[in-house]
Amino acid sequence: MLKIRFQRKHLSIPYAIFLILFIILPLLLIVYYAISDKTGAINFSNFVNFFKDKNKLGLLSFSVIIGLINTILCLLIGYPIAMLLVNKKYNKSKVLFLLFIMPMWINFVLRTAATRDLLYWIGINGGEMPYLATMIGMVYNYLPFTILPLYTTMLKMDKTLIEASYDLGARPHQTFFKTIIPMTMPGIVSAATMVFMPTMSSFVISDIMGERKISLIGNAIQFNFDQSRWNDGSLIALIMLLIIVIISLLTRNIQKQEDARGSIW
Repeated sequence: MLKIRFQRKHLSIPYAIFLILFIILPLLLIVYYAISDKTGAINFSNFVNFFKDKNKLGLLSFSVIIGLINTILCLLIGYPIAMLLVNKKYNKSKVLFLLFIMPMWINFVLRTAATRDLLYWIGINGGEMPYLATMIGMVYNYLPFTILPLYTTMLKMDKTLIEASYDLGARPHQTFFKTIIPMTMPGIVSAATMVFMPTMSSFVISDIMGERKISLIGNAIQFNFDQSRWNDGSLIALIMLLIIVIISLLTRNIQKQEDARGSIW
């Protein structure tokens, strides 16, 4: 009789099955549809047509601009908030941190719809001011994703370096830009990555907040898939995936600095 001995490595089998069924196979399907035509023949005409289409390139450029604006706004707002949250003088019980993270526990669509209704109440109409309403919705939804990596990185900062900077005669702004910013750069990069790409590929926020008057690259993906245009939709999704891979490769050295840092405040 065959006996199977249970080993610790067998615990990875469910994860491996999930990885194959829900990550690898869907990605392979996207790649296949992106490099094939409607007949299923392999060719790269989809790429050529995409980069020849000024409307699609314009939509991609517009999405990049919106992504950059939202990333900058989230960093400008989230950085001082994260500094406040790591300061034990103002946040002794970490309750404030939970208040900023709690919106992530609420359904994304419900959160966006509630934000739209609030803006209506204070006089900001998405139909009349779609860009303003959309940016407010973007910042509100992605601000927690900015605060979280900044907060965790700031917890690991070496406080003695900041004290040494002051002891050597550095002014507050010099300490901030020459000591604190370099130490928190891994968190800044993580926050920017977590905000920039989701902003570009988002379509729910622009549809709800801008009342369908603003289209991002995510709207193009969603439209193509809704119209059963699998090749065009997969191509755009693959381009977004390639952008993510390039950004990850460019920032991996900074991420290694975060992993190697071990001191805690």
